[in-house]
Amino acid sequence: MADDTSPIILWFRRDLRLTDHPALDAAARTGRPVIPVFVHDEVVEGYGAAPKWRLGLGVESFAARLGEVGSRLTLRRGRAENVLAKLVEETGVGTVWWTRAYDPPSIARDRAVKSSLTDRGVEAGSLPGHILFEPWTVETKAGEYYKVYTPYWRAVKDRDVGEPLRAPSALPAPDAWPTSEAIEDWDMGAGMERGAAVVAEHVTVGEEAARTRLATFVRDRIATYSRRRDYPGLDGTSDLSENLTYGEISIRTCWHAGQRALDEGKDGAADWLQELVWREFAYHLVYHTPRLMTDNWREKWDSFPWNEDERVAEVKAWKQGRTGIRFVDAAMRELWVTGRMHNRARMVVANYLTKNLMCHWKIGLRWFEDTLVDWDPASNSLGWQWASGPGPDATPYFRVFNPVTQLDKFDKDRAYTTRFIAELSDDPPAEALSFYDAIPRHWPMARGDTYPDKPIVGPKEGRERALEAYGNRDF
Repeated sequence: MADDTSPIILWFRRDLRLTDHPALDAAARTGRPVIPVFVHDEVVEGYGAAPKWRLGLGVESFAARLGEVGSRLTLRRGRAENVLAKLVEETGVGTVWWTRAYDPPSIARDRAVKSSLTDRGVEAGSLPGHILFEPWTVETKAGEYYKVYTPYWRAVKDRDVGEPLRAPSALPAPDAWPTSEAIEDWDMGAGMERGAAVVAEHVTVGEEAARTRLATFVRDRIATYSRRRDYPGLDGTSDLSENLTYGEISIRTCWHAGQRALDEGKDGAADWLQELVWREFAYHLVYHTPRLMTDNWREKWDSFPWNEDERVAEVKAWKQGRTGIRFVDAAMRELWVTGRMHNRARMVVANYLTKNLMCHWKIGLRWFEDTLVDWDPASNSLGWQWASGPGPDATPYFRVFNPVTQLDKFDKDRAYTTRFIAELSDDPPAEALSFYDAIPRHWPMARGDTYPDKPIVGPKEGRERALEAYGNRDF
């Protein structure tokens, strides 16, 4: 068992910050030495190319941040259970803490770690900090979990959310630091290949940058968020999904910033707060129904005749931004250039893949999992199932977006499509051209190409095909 002076290992994962970090705050308050650790473990090993690369950048930034408070980050690679057990032996610590996770792979890992450490007589446990509301604390009157967003929102919107915790001014150091691996040796950006240099121009890394991003949004854009958020050619959103994904800013910090803005009469804050709670709802569902990440949430969709072959021409054209549907292609190219995609565009590309092209949502889920720098396991799963039909609180399955009229409505001046589709301009902007520097060399695409003269599947054709497949099915 731990004594009053033994060090505490603080295991960091997707919580790379000092401010409003309950586990860190609790450790610092003990007055005992703190050994911050990051493990390139089995969960990290399973990440796609872009999330793993972006996580590596976040880890490097956080290591520097720890240096500012007299501490350092110990890096190790291997199965979490084994790595942490070895660190306990090396350091003689009696306590290991971490921030709680809610997706199935992380839960399985954490249970194995806790069991292993407890068997060794080590105090091991998790604290909250990744979401606002623990999934088991939000129940319907019948004592069940929520399956629809609006009642969930009503249940939590007036709950007390504690004020964010201050960052410690210093962290006590142990008498001796454990050895650390070098993050360069992990080569976390290997899967990005040459795309890393392009996307690197568009990421905002680290706690201080995240807090500045939030302050700028609240000052300049949150008031007009409701009116501008659906227009991808405008700078109307917070862009904080990237930083929330890696815990470079806490959801509680964002919540209180939104509440203050609402109190100041900035009406757009109301919708932004609901978007924050949509993220909560995703974790609520993933925790209670883990199959959301792997299978149709509504099992009646299991027999639906989606194409599941990623090698077909339609899927290749979708991934390459060569469908001939400008809204879809601009969005897919935005993804290659920036590592992110505007939320309205995400709905359009998901609708086109699963309804117009009749391809399984898992194809899109896996593609985003590999290419988004702001990939989040819960939000990605809920988003794809919501857009395609089988998910909880899904958009009506028979609603098929027309991507051409969507473009006319949300990109009327074509600022978005011009920004990312080089073939549409005699003098393309740099971002449109950088797409060719990011894509795999073996793709048959190059500067000077002409844009497809007709869609691979047109809106009318795709809609009719989807409605025919839906037929009289009892969904």
